[in-house]
Amino acid sequence: MLRLGNPVRRLRAAMLVMAIVLSLFAGRLVQLQGLDSKVLQAKAVQQRVQPEILPARRGAITDAEGHELAVTVEAREVYVDPKDVDPAKRELVATTLARELNKPKQDIDAALAKVTQRYIPLARDVEPLRAKRIMGFKLRGVGTKETYRRLYPGKSLAGGLLGFTGVDGRGLEGLESAYNDVLAGRDGKQSIELGANRQRIPMTRSQREAPVPGRDVRLTIDRDLQWAAEQTLARRVNDTGARSGSVIVMDVLTGRILAMANAPQADLNDWQSAPAEDRANRAVSEIFEPGSTNKVITAAAAMEAGVVTPDTVFRVPDHIQCADRQLKDAHPHAPESMTFTGVLAESSNVGTIMAAEKISSQRLYDMFRSFGFGASSGSRVPGEQDGLLPRWETWSGSQRCTIAYGQGISVTALQMASVYQTIANGGVRVTPTIVAGTTDAHGAFVPAPAAKGTRVISETTARSIALMLEAAVGHEGTGEEASIEGYRVAGKTGTAMRYDEKCAGYCGYTATFVGFAPADQPRLMALAVIQDPKKDHYGGAVAAPVFKDVMTFALKNRKIPPTGTKAPAMVLRPAG
Repeated sequence: MLRLGNPVRRLRAAMLVMAIVLSLFAGRLVQLQGLDSKVLQAKAVQQRVQPEILPARRGAITDAEGHELAVTVEAREVYVDPKDVDPAKRELVATTLARELNKPKQDIDAALAKVTQRYIPLARDVEPLRAKRIMGFKLRGVGTKETYRRLYPGKSLAGGLLGFTGVDGRGLEGLESAYNDVLAGRDGKQSIELGANRQRIPMTRSQREAPVPGRDVRLTIDRDLQWAAEQTLARRVNDTGARSGSVIVMDVLTGRILAMANAPQADLNDWQSAPAEDRANRAVSEIFEPGSTNKVITAAAAMEAGVVTPDTVFRVPDHIQCADRQLKDAHPHAPESMTFTGVLAESSNVGTIMAAEKISSQRLYDMFRSFGFGASSGSRVPGEQDGLLPRWETWSGSQRCTIAYGQGISVTALQMASVYQTIANGGVRVTPTIVAGTTDAHGAFVPAPAAKGTRVISETTARSIALMLEAAVGHEGTGEEASIEGYRVAGKTGTAMRYDEKCAGYCGYTATFVGFAPADQPRLMALAVIQDPKKDHYGGAVAAPVFKDVMTFALKNRKIPPTGTKAPAMVLRPAG
């Protein structure tokens, strides 16, 4: 007979199993709601809470009158959430975004394929109207976020000086980099709770720390003068087949830089497309041998020592022996009597060497240092180089002679401009400045401290050299092409052999003209330097016309009238 099981025993066994299962559920429930509740709650919040950076608006860079040279405007960042994109419409999404963002479709496809990621930026700096158009297609998984982009209204205007920012908004070169802490401000942040569909959960908590906008930087640059200088320089570089060029205009009395131009120069709105050398500020970063523009320092040293005057007469041959080298004037000539004024006006190398022989090497070296050679100008212009000024103890026999007329030392365009500002300012060197001031946290303008002035040479010596430089622009001087009708102009040409690392020696020339006006009451100084011109190479022919055009514009721009006086007659050669 078949014996049936005990139902009571089976019931007890079933009840025991159910008790065990329920105790497991209860234990897990206690663990979840009791022991691990805070941990799990934190994880849940972490999954829901979306942290977000609120970018600060970058401050503007303006010219002296407040015209914007670099400005920040609203933009949008376009992103995708690949997990939220409908697989059936992935091709449509990729094609649409590639077209609207002007990006390769394969890049969009690659982003959409990362379905485990919830946020992939596709494009920054998108114009708000274009972003609105994209959102109008109602593509699921595609979104936009408010941001900013840097814009340069003048494109290449003052490009080498301003510099540019990277994709993260930080300054990379130029003033954008040097004043990044002032311009950048401080980003804010916020956190909000999002649901499974990436939409904000209503009535949930949020935290927000507002961004602090950057402060503005106001320059001493005059926008219109900067534009005129760049246009004039670019034409001359192109016409002469030159490699590059720079122009500087300064206020004689204050040392403020009114224009700092370079050519060629990059469009800052597309700086990635330009070669590195066209993004640099050559006016302070490129060093060169100054040539005859340097002769004013030799003249100042000799006159301050009391060994020569403008009327001192020299019997000048066309060549002179210096140690193991025979050095020559630019053009052959029979020995002739010339005043020291004539030596400077006609840019005689030999005559300058003869004057330099009357003073010690140390005195000449000390005068170079006093004018600022071999050291930064103190302008705080980004990228400025110190130049090269060998210690006088290391000068060779011939180097002592060549340094006197500007070969064997190297300077920047700004250093040489500072020399002539000093002479024009009665012998007082004022530290060049490029930043007029900044705004404070409330938007009020805070001017920069006034530049420091240092006497380098006596007023008498400075005025004498100014008159000698007027003769250099006269019809017997080398700088006649720099004369401006109705104005008294003082200045000096420079033509120097150009050292080039690519040819490991001297290849080509550097043509320079630097001067100031009105010569009897100096207000403005300007310098033009042209590197490696192929059509002619003398400073008087290549660079002087640039000075003339830029200075003529500057005088009108600053509303500086002629003084109405006439230059005194200067003796270049003694009678008889």
